[in-house]
Amino acid sequence: MVPVVLSQLTPGEQAAVAATRERVARLHAELPRNELVVWTAGNVSERVPGLDLFVIKPSGVSYDELGPDVMVVCTLDGRKIVDGTPDALSPSSDTAAHAYVYRHMPEVGGVVHTHSTYATAWAARREPIPCVLTMMADEFGGDVPVGPFALIGDDSIGRGIVETLRDSNSPAVLMANHGPFTIGKDARAAVKAAVMVEEVARTIHIARQLGEPLRIDDADVARLYDRYQNVYGQQAEEQEN
Repeated sequence: MVPVVLSQLTPGEQAAVAATRERVARLHAELPRNELVVWTAGNVSERVPGLDLFVIKPSGVSYDELGPDVMVVCTLDGRKIVDGTPDALSPSSDTAAHAYVYRHMPEVGGVVHTHSTYATAWAARREPIPCVLTMMADEFGGDVPVGPFALIGDDSIGRGIVETLRDSNSPAVLMANHGPFTIGKDARAAVKAAVMVEEVARTIHIARQLGEPLRIDDADVARLYDRYQNVYGQQAEEQEN
């Protein structure tokens, strides 16, 4: 198989890769800032616009050491591209999962994985997070689902993510006994979903200490989701103008 060489890309393509590396490096800082990761666990990736490439965190590198220059560029089959750097780092151990998502969900531009405490606790129980908050209806359009148990090392996790989220409104899945994975139109959207899934996992856990939370009716969930996705924020004004 002929390797992809970064220097063989056009100047415009190389600029797109560089910009994606910058964004992905910057967004990784949001994971420890929002207390979603410990040590070197967790990762963010983003598809390079216009190319069959994505950028992901290197394996086992401290968040304090992450910068654009150490981000790893991969093909959509998970191969690291050759960029002429003899000491280039290896990509995250979750690279195969990210690559599978990008290959099978072309609308996805960003993927995030964390082991955030409360969301991972729900994953350990293999229990969906029930939609009992308007915030959940807005962001997830219903429950946060549980994906199948899968071992790290090949694309099994990616298959579970795709199978679970393909027909779901939720941008987050709790992979059984593992932790949350989130998707989005870009890496920023996927990071937001990772922050929000931890927040609702924590809030609903606390609510359960007082009794069983009450679900929101499906019809109300649908109305809340539609409003938040299509009307909330600046988009409404843009549509009117």
